[in-house]
Amino acid sequence: MLSKRLVSTAAICLVLGAGTAACGDNKDGDKAAAPAAAGTTAAAAPTSAAATPAGEKLDTDKLSAQEIKQKAKDALAAATSVKFAGTMVDEDGKMEINLAMDNTGKCTGSMTMPGSGKVDILRDGKTSYMKGDAQFWTSVGGPNGAQVAELLKGRYVMGFDNDPQMAGFLSLCNLADFSKQIVEGGDKAGGAPEKGAAGTTNGVPTFSLKVTNSKGEKGTIFVATQGKPYPVEIQTEPSKDGQTKIDFTDYDKPVTVQTPPADQTMDFSKFKDQMKKA
Repeated sequence: MLSKRLVSTAAICLVLGAGTAACGDNKDGDKAAAPAAAGTTAAAAPTSAAATPAGEKLDTDKLSAQEIKQKAKDALAAATSVKFAGTMVDEDGKMEINLAMDNTGKCTGSMTMPGSGKVDILRDGKTSYMKGDAQFWTSVGGPNGAQVAELLKGRYVMGFDNDPQMAGFLSLCNLADFSKQIVEGGDKAGGAPEKGAAGTTNGVPTFSLKVTNSKGEKGTIFVATQGKPYPVEIQTEPSKDGQTKIDFTDYDKPVTVQTPPADQTMDFSKFKDQMKKA
């Protein structure tokens, strides 16, 4: 599952001109793109297995656990849009995430990280915007954190889509990439999934699959059994740090993005120029 290091590292990259650490060779940032909860490695490319057509029921008696999981992965990969919302937990604390995105590059939502504040994320399909609160900019801005927080107070940074250092951050709004990070696919590293039981999750009839990652951490994927076999929720077993739980909603619904007015934005290049002068 996505690590909060991805967002923190991307934000630090914004102040490259201010003497902070370079991000191009950040190994932690690379690791951030790998799943961590309810699985292990990034999801494999979809196979030819077809998703259950709308109106049909997923035959969980005849299908193996692996086949059910593959159908869920294929359905998610074929979705035109989805909303991810919930809590991700690790030894550093809880990160709240609420992101809606589609396959045209539109994205809107926010992430709140323990001790690092909140960052709002927008993308209208062409241009990306990011606005952090004072705590966010202060915590990730390095020695210039206070200046960054003041300069960007109430404003979005925009126009960084072509910056290679921001690739990790931009993947947050890529439905295909983000889906691979959220739903695990590491059968070889963590073992094959096991069948759970039928039930209802967030009002949706589901069937659960038990998965274990390479660290021995256990999780559950709840798959819709009526209509398309979309993942409805993933969660880990409760631990001393808490419980990771992500809900998947608003499948195939239009994502509406309201971009901020010009007086509430700062171009990325202008921002870097300002910080070089600081």
